[in-house]
Amino acid sequence: MDVQVAPLRSWDDFIPGHDRFALPDFKDISKWNNRVVSNLLYYQTNYLVVAATVISIVGFLNPLSMILGAAVVVLVFTAFVWASHNKDFIGRFKKHYPAAFVVAIILLSYFLISFFGGVMVFMFGITFPLFLMFVHASLRLRNIKNKLENKMEGIGLKKTPMGIVLDLLEQQEEGITKLADYLAKAKE
Repeated sequence: MDVQVAPLRSWDDFIPGHDRFALPDFKDISKWNNRVVSNLLYYQTNYLVVAATVISIVGFLNPLSMILGAAVVVLVFTAFVWASHNKDFIGRFKKHYPAAFVVAIILLSYFLISFFGGVMVFMFGITFPLFLMFVHASLRLRNIKNKLENKMEGIGLKKTPMGIVLDLLEQQEEGITKLADYLAKAKE
């Protein structure tokens, strides 16, 4: 399947007035997770631009530490995903506790980078963009176009880079997963 880059959403849509932002329902984790995943998929190119800007600024100020930090995070992520596919215990852990799996990747990356003295670069160059994405995705209310685009990706009509990463981390919207399972069974 061809990977498609999601379009850059207008900045007026990405950062609209305060009326399109609201606190998530902290009592309904599933609904909150759906909002975050949906927004990560819909605004992925905007998030990439924001992250690239922050990473560029930090990388300009301390390039060697930024390259080292990025390499460590990529290697830890790759190792965790490989282990989750090849080791039953880790695979079950990722399936039952996907958020803890992501936190474990971040904590191990932080621990390894702390050996090289690049903690501040990790905090501002890698963790801060992730934090900004998570906060925006948690607070931004979804619109109809957002929901429609995510349904198309969920049933396999198109595949984007963020969708691939979220699949590797087993972070999907429940409704999309159920619909995709139903369509797969219908094809058989």
